[in-house]
Amino acid sequence: MNYLAHTYLSGENPEILIGNFMGDFVRGAEYLNFPDQIQEGIMLHRNIDWYTDSHPVTKECKKLFSPRYHKYAGVITDILFDHFLAKDWNIFHDKSLNDYTEWVYDILLSYFDVLPISAQKFLPGFFAGRWIEKYETIEGFREVLEKMSKQTSLPAESEWAKEILELNYDTLRFQFYDFFPGIIDYVQDKFRISIHRSE
Repeated sequence: MNYLAHTYLSGENPEILIGNFMGDFVRGAEYLNFPDQIQEGIMLHRNIDWYTDSHPVTKECKKLFSPRYHKYAGVITDILFDHFLAKDWNIFHDKSLNDYTEWVYDILLSYFDVLPISAQKFLPGFFAGRWIEKYETIEGFREVLEKMSKQTSLPAESEWAKEILELNYDTLRFQFYDFFPGIIDYVQDKFRISIHRSE
């Protein structure tokens, strides 16, 4: 799961959302330095990652991207799942993707001073690049991967990843729908979080 799915699976609580968003920026027991509900959000993030990484669908998706992404194939799968969530956003939420994104951005700005320094440094590019909205299109999927390859050790194979997505689109979309309802149920049952559903 990437940023859109992590925020969506946080429900409507801003501090849970902040903790979930910052999950990748907090190591080990550092989460104990934050207020209780932000701690809960960080633990939610870790549980979402565990559920996703151990799911058979994720393992199948990773096989498609592993020839060139190797150990980073899971990163591609996370962004892939965000693509399908964004693409079919109206199925999951009655706010438009743009309105929901603005709501998330407002929360991130409100809690900016609480975020780890590394997350604070990440946010300007995240906002300027409109990452969440980019997930919605195949070209946006490619652009996000390209940006990540310039900023991290992710292999620069965005065009190839786009081709793999296009060639396997229907299968991958089906796999997403085999996976995502289960993680919604998991989060609601384990964390007692009410996940917004489109009416």
